[in-house]
Amino acid sequence: MAPPGFRAAFVFVRGKSIAMKMNFAGRELDMSLCHVMGVLNVTPDSFSDGGRFNRPDLALERARQMVSDGAGFIDIGGESTRPGAAPVSVQEELDRVCPVVEAVVRELDAVVSVDTSAPEVMAETAKLGAGLINDVRALQRDGAPEAAARADIPVCIMHIQGEPDTMQDRPAYRNVRREVSAFLTERMRVAEQAGVRPENIVLDPGFGFGKSLAHNLKLLASLEQLQILGHPLLVGMSRKSMLGHITGREVHERLPASLAAATIAAMKGASIIRVHDVRETVDAVRVVAAMKEAD
Repeated sequence: MAPPGFRAAFVFVRGKSIAMKMNFAGRELDMSLCHVMGVLNVTPDSFSDGGRFNRPDLALERARQMVSDGAGFIDIGGESTRPGAAPVSVQEELDRVCPVVEAVVRELDAVVSVDTSAPEVMAETAKLGAGLINDVRALQRDGAPEAAARADIPVCIMHIQGEPDTMQDRPAYRNVRREVSAFLTERMRVAEQAGVRPENIVLDPGFGFGKSLAHNLKLLASLEQLQILGHPLLVGMSRKSMLGHITGREVHERLPASLAAATIAAMKGASIIRVHDVRETVDAVRVVAAMKEAD
């Protein structure tokens, strides 16, 4: 089995490295390494693999393969957040996610991440052993900051402009990097006021969430500048429409473009790269790690 993390660039802020250890439900990981996160959607309508893994046995088998391929994280989602996606009830999300979280925690050696914005799902999956809350709405739902604080596990705060069903309706920024940074700073403040420990915060610039192709490319080009916020970065561009716009490829033809994007993110200091194609991404990140070790 491939190791779960591969050495990324050390990032220096005001002359000091911000590399840090994080504890994910008992698993301590070095966030100066670049870790690969495998996507596991247990939904009928996700843009890439909706409906393929919406039975617990199929989901567990998929997770097992991704861990074997080198994933250090498995990100389990029960609500599609693709552009135009409709919300699901909390109970439906719990019914989809909880059996899979329980099985993966029990069977596999990986950090279980839960892709959710619902406080009830955060609370229940943390009890089942999830090690990371991955909230694309940046803890903006009522009760979400408090639920994340009570769970006392790391939480990823992602930038989004609008809601998933409307976020791609003419997104606009004066300066996308500065506005993303300001949004994340404010959401960190809210989280910490609710009791989330600063050492439990991961940040995600939100590629594809309320951004045009130009916005996404500007964010990627300046990704290392978000390290000034002082927290590990999670990045997800795998198979997204931004890559389709560049290459003209359909969703399942975007592996080469996804690997290029992941390689750039790893070179710019991302700590977690969220992908559908784990084995290939692990190899790409290993090349980046070897180059940086030799430098």
